[in-house]
Amino acid sequence: MITFTVVTITYNAADVLQPTLDSVMMQTYPHVEHLIVDGASCDATVKMAEAYKIQSDEAENGHAIKIKSEPDGGLYPAMNKGLERATGDYIVFLNAGDCFPAPDTLEQVVLAAEAGDGEERPAVLFGNTDIVNEHGNFLYHRRLQPPERLTWRSFRHGMLVCHQAFYARTDIAKQLPYDTQYKYSADVDWCIRVMKEGERRGLLLRNIHAVVANYMEEGQTTRHHKESLHERFDVMRRHYGLFPTVLFHLWFVVRNVIKKR
Repeated sequence: MITFTVVTITYNAADVLQPTLDSVMMQTYPHVEHLIVDGASCDATVKMAEAYKIQSDEAENGHAIKIKSEPDGGLYPAMNKGLERATGDYIVFLNAGDCFPAPDTLEQVVLAAEAGDGEERPAVLFGNTDIVNEHGNFLYHRRLQPPERLTWRSFRHGMLVCHQAFYARTDIAKQLPYDTQYKYSADVDWCIRVMKEGERRGLLLRNIHAVVANYMEEGQTTRHHKESLHERFDVMRRHYGLFPTVLFHLWFVVRNVIKKR
């Protein structure tokens, strides 16, 4: 059976954490390892996580909840801790405030993973994302949508797959830690590198054809939009070259001007 590692990074996240925990708890698929990597929160975050672990153990739902709370260097160093500790076949990052949209979300991901008889498991499983508010209420469908056929070159057009809807094979992901020189866009770089490695191994990137993540609107990248754009330009320059990156960014500007008219 395919196993999943769900990694949730927290720091003083008591106001938004419970919907995330509830969405993992309600997953009907049993083979789930949930790693909660906390940065030494001083609010009720850790107590909430511990209560959730007790509730999950009593439910006997097959989920293994592991909590670690200690100081860290920020979001991406914490994500690397999650990578190091992951034992599932696939890893997905569902941070505080983000949620699985339905109880059978992971079952849908498994069906996509097992769709090709005799094929080696895909390097990446990916799906759609909805944007929600801090209460988990639907706001709108994410503007960027994943293509039917995804490659590492696809991200020249923007991050077409949300990080929370990107399931990477853990054996590949562990070899490619997040580049912590980036403060806001290391996830973009990481996804591209995972897809590159999948292509190098001749592995598929498979579309789940379902909404597999609800993403909270006010994430770190949203709050630091300008800094994130500078980092994303550098990520794209590194992977796609300077001249194509400049051309694509010019097109983004022209497209936005046309849309405003």
